[in-house]
Amino acid sequence: MTINCKGNLIDVSSPKVMGILNITPDSFYDGGKYKNESDILFQTEKMLLEGATFIDVGAYSSRPGAAHISENEELSRMIPVVDLLINHFPEIIISVDTFRSKIAKETIENGAAIINDISGGKMDEKMFQTIADLQVPYILMHMLGTPQNMQQNPVYEDVTKEIISFFAAQIYKLHQLKVNDIIIDVGFGFGKTMQHNYEILNNLSLFKILDAPILAGVSRKSMLYKPLKINAYEALNATTVANTIALLNGANILRVHDVKEAMEAIKIVNQLESSEKN
Repeated sequence: MTINCKGNLIDVSSPKVMGILNITPDSFYDGGKYKNESDILFQTEKMLLEGATFIDVGAYSSRPGAAHISENEELSRMIPVVDLLINHFPEIIISVDTFRSKIAKETIENGAAIINDISGGKMDEKMFQTIADLQVPYILMHMLGTPQNMQQNPVYEDVTKEIISFFAAQIYKLHQLKVNDIIIDVGFGFGKTMQHNYEILNNLSLFKILDAPILAGVSRKSMLYKPLKINAYEALNATTVANTIALLNGANILRVHDVKEAMEAIKIVNQLESSEKN
C-alpha cells in the first residue's frame, strides 16, 4: 500500500507517523506555542529526527467551538511556514491541514505534498476538482457539521456504518475525477460523542473494506483525558495506549504531537506481528 508524494512512493503498509505542527494561536493542546521561525524549525527538526515521515501543518484551529478565520488570514499564516520548512528541510513531506481549495492549491504550488481536509470535501465544493488537478494525496476525513457546531449534539443510528457509507460515496466521487491517492481519517472527536469515538476505535479494522490507508488522529484528545479526569498535557500515556489499539486494528498512519512515543508504539506492534509470523 503506497502513496505518491512528489514522485516518491511511501509504503504505508508499514505504519508511519505524521507529526503535528500547529501554527494557530488557539489549538487545543499546543496553540500559540510555535510563533516564530526558530520555534517552528526546532519543533519540526525534532519531529523529523524522532522518525516522522510527514509533517502536518495547520493554520486553522479545528478544536470544538474554535473561532472561524478568513481564507486570507489562514493563507498569510500558512505560506510563510511552508516556504520556511521547504527551505530548511528540502526533503520534507508537508501535509497541509485545510478544507479550502485555494489554500490547497497555493501550498502545493509552494512545495507541500499532501492535503489533509477535515471536512472530507464538504466545506468547499471546489476541493475535489482541485485535488484532481494537483494530483496529490488527499486525506479524506469525516466530520459531522463544522468545527463551530460539531459537538453540540452528534447523533448516529450506526456510527461505523454511516462513516463507512460517507467514505464510500466520497471515494467514488474522487475516483471519478482520477484521484487515486486517498487516505481516510475517521475523525475522532469531530462530531462524535465519547461512546462514538470508542466504538469507531474498536471497529477501525472494518474500515479496511474501503481499501485505503487509515490515518488515526487521537493524540491528546478529550476522548482520552476526560475518562481519566486529567487534561491534554497529561494525556501522553493514554495517547500511546490508544495509538497501540489503532495500530492493532489496522491504522497505517498515526497523526501525533509526540513522535518519539508513537514510533515506539509502532516498533512494539511490529515486534508483536513479526513474532506471529515466526
